[in-house]
Amino acid sequence: MSQSEQSAGKSNHGFFQRFLHSEVAGSVVLLACTILALVWANSPAAASYEELTRTYVGISWGDHAFKLSLQHWINDLLMAVFFFVVGLEIKREMVLGELSSFKQAILPVTAAVGGMVVPAAIYLMFNASGDGQSGWGIPMATDIAFALGILAIFGKRVPLGLKVFLTALAIADDMGAVLVIALFYTEKVNLMALIVAAVFLFLLLAASKANVRRVGVYVFLILGVWLAVFASGVHATVAGILVAMVIPVRARLDPHQFVELLETSWRKLENSTLTQESMVSNNEQYEALRTIDLAATDMLPPGLVLERYLHPGQAFLILPLFAFFNAGVTLSGDIFETLANPVSLGIVLGLVLGKQIGVFLFSWLAIKTGRAALPAGVTWPQIWGASCIAGVGFTMSLFISELAFKNPEIVSEAKIGILAASLIAGILGYLVLSKALPKKES
Repeated sequence: MSQSEQSAGKSNHGFFQRFLHSEVAGSVVLLACTILALVWANSPAAASYEELTRTYVGISWGDHAFKLSLQHWINDLLMAVFFFVVGLEIKREMVLGELSSFKQAILPVTAAVGGMVVPAAIYLMFNASGDGQSGWGIPMATDIAFALGILAIFGKRVPLGLKVFLTALAIADDMGAVLVIALFYTEKVNLMALIVAAVFLFLLLAASKANVRRVGVYVFLILGVWLAVFASGVHATVAGILVAMVIPVRARLDPHQFVELLETSWRKLENSTLTQESMVSNNEQYEALRTIDLAATDMLPPGLVLERYLHPGQAFLILPLFAFFNAGVTLSGDIFETLANPVSLGIVLGLVLGKQIGVFLFSWLAIKTGRAALPAGVTWPQIWGASCIAGVGFTMSLFISELAFKNPEIVSEAKIGILAASLIAGILGYLVLSKALPKKES
């Protein structure tokens, strides 16, 4: 392996570690907000929680107004930012990461397919017809924050190969969830609005290719994409994925060109007396310093920069707010009776059993047919543990439940099933991995 390849590997590993820690720490805040929402929604002050989520906020001009409830602002706008980060993760993995080659991608992608098909099939066994039929997409999802959070409990006992497998699996799973939302949870499509969105996307791509540096231009174009998708009938969060797909994840400059620019500019500075004041009057010094600054900026891939800066906001603000405004279901009556209804039961069995069977079975088939191999240092019991953890659907499952059903009672039943299934899958995954992972050295 060349020195450049080794340094690239270390860089990718470092980025993966930062990504992992962001997801893990965010899962703690996510859990806290979920518990807070559940406690508030089932307290004597439950009416104030409902009133808060339904509070309308917006703008008005003349006889016109654009208003959404706080819950809808979070689900339609802030979650579009979440999907934008998801899109950046998907593109990074497809271009540079674990999904960038057939050999690397085949195992997690195959596992993700199994983890979507089998849970959906199990759900439809209980909801082949009726009001609950449209919820088949709910048990297909994996929550990457909680999944990696559970894995992090075991610390250094977890082989890197298992972390990478679960992360790539969850990202491939997100790709499937986005396609399901775009294709199956869109009722009416306004073709003209989609054309407008396409125009804004084209202009965004053109601005990126032309290396336009004005942030305002990008903000205007991205807002245009979001508004056009929102008006089209396709869920507004899909705009986040579309925008992410046109953001470069590679540096704009060739490394050799970057070094040449640095050396040329550095020689100009060396041949002059540089002080904190001299660049004000010495135009050559100013241009040399500006060239260095712009070259350094162009060597930082926009996709990776945005992903790194937006991850904390996604992990510590957007997802916790989403959980707080969506997980507050009323746990009245007989919970076990609620869990026995077809919608809740289909979700619980889909996430707890379907994910296990689908991820593990499809992984086994990929490896036994010779198309893939077990990651280094990873055992079959560990793959089983990861398959169990994949049943923690939470964020994406809650999101799809809001799109799948119009009846608030069915939405509530679905959310209770999601919460129960995610809890069971998380505990089961923890128990399996506690036995499957190497014992901690004393």
